[in-house]
Amino acid sequence: MFFIDTIEVSGLGNRSYLAGGKRAAVAVDPPRDVDRVIAAAARRGVRITQVVETHVHNDYVSGGPELARLTGAAYLVPAGAHVSFARIPVRDGDRTEIDAAAGLSLRALATPGHTPHHTSYALEENGAAVAVFTGGSLLIGTVGRPDLVEPRLTEHLARAQHASAHRLAAELPDDTAVLPTHGFGSFCSSSQAEGGVSDTTIGKERASNEALTRDVDDFVADLLAGLDDVPAYYTHMGPANAAGPAPLDLTPPAVADAEEIAARLAAGEWVVDLRNRVAFATGHVPGSFNFEAEGQLATYLAWLIPWGKPVTLLAESPDQLAAAQRELVRVGIDRPAAAATGEPGGWVREGGAPASFPRVTFADLARRHPAKGLVVLDVRRASERAGGYIEGSVHIPVHALHRRLGEVPVGEVWVHCAGGMRAAIAASLLDAAGRDVVAVDDSFDAAGKAGLAVRHP
Repeated sequence: MFFIDTIEVSGLGNRSYLAGGKRAAVAVDPPRDVDRVIAAAARRGVRITQVVETHVHNDYVSGGPELARLTGAAYLVPAGAHVSFARIPVRDGDRTEIDAAAGLSLRALATPGHTPHHTSYALEENGAAVAVFTGGSLLIGTVGRPDLVEPRLTEHLARAQHASAHRLAAELPDDTAVLPTHGFGSFCSSSQAEGGVSDTTIGKERASNEALTRDVDDFVADLLAGLDDVPAYYTHMGPANAAGPAPLDLTPPAVADAEEIAARLAAGEWVVDLRNRVAFATGHVPGSFNFEAEGQLATYLAWLIPWGKPVTLLAESPDQLAAAQRELVRVGIDRPAAAATGEPGGWVREGGAPASFPRVTFADLARRHPAKGLVVLDVRRASERAGGYIEGSVHIPVHALHRRLGEVPVGEVWVHCAGGMRAAIAASLLDAAGRDVVAVDDSFDAAGKAGLAVRHP
């Protein structure tokens, strides 16, 4: 008998896995906060004897070195990965025993494409494959993107992805569970699974995955044409993982009072309010930015903030602050400069007052647009705007807005995205810059229904 536990890292759209028998287990692509993996092993009553990486990750800091150190596990990394720490290099065809009593072992399968060294691992029970950990290779309905290593290698890696998918389909039984690391909202995926599908098998992918149903030239052409923006922080993740990440520190940060918050803002540091966008719009520290703790906090804060700039976190509770710290260390934002909990009345220094701005719907916008002095700002990605946009709107993706604030036309700025979260981030950036802003907190599907002219290029 064997088990496979999934460890969700939902904010980043990733998964890690713990798999084993009654006595021993292997951890696959562990997140930076390895206490979650250790707790999963403790619940199972097993010892983690191996930690394996499918590749050197571009979208999060790995917990592999730390987990191996804490548990005494062997640390397996693809042989082709250039790293600066001790590890056991894994090559195609290598087998590793996981739990002898359960007949469990791992077989390495070279699956280049997401990276040149990418390796998948088939979990075998008594020599028969029961699952395959595919990392950023074969995903649910798609594959991992091939453009994160080196632009000149992108087409070559896209073709390798196609070949790797076919290798997995040819060598593994149809009922083999496919367990990818990426593809649940991660920007490492070349596209997202249709219909929210969260589990699959080799047989299901053989019938539906475009890497397995289309010829290589058509597949590669469409894959390359559909690649989306790459979060800016990705450029820092690969080097951090290759060097070997430092142990994480999740102890509470220093407490900032209102005077220190004001001083940090005056020094040009980032003060980030983690509360939900409704609370932020109602009242917030002037000059602070809103990145909801319940949204894709790590992805968007790490994408927008100048790398290495000190950040102070404002949270409604110690629990919210602790959860945000945990999420941020996964992308290399290790220690907040300071933090405060409570509400804006306690964060604004004496004599000051919280700032605010309106929240509206697309129906409200339809009653005003078009109008002189009203600017509609679309902060979705270019791929989203290609599916339809409001006539006359200005387009600056939220991840570029802090560098392009000067391009926003003069006037009252009504800012929207696809659902409201990114519009709230953008509204906070504009508000901090002294612009007159209105946040459209609504689904873009409502724009046309409200009577706005939606154009399709």
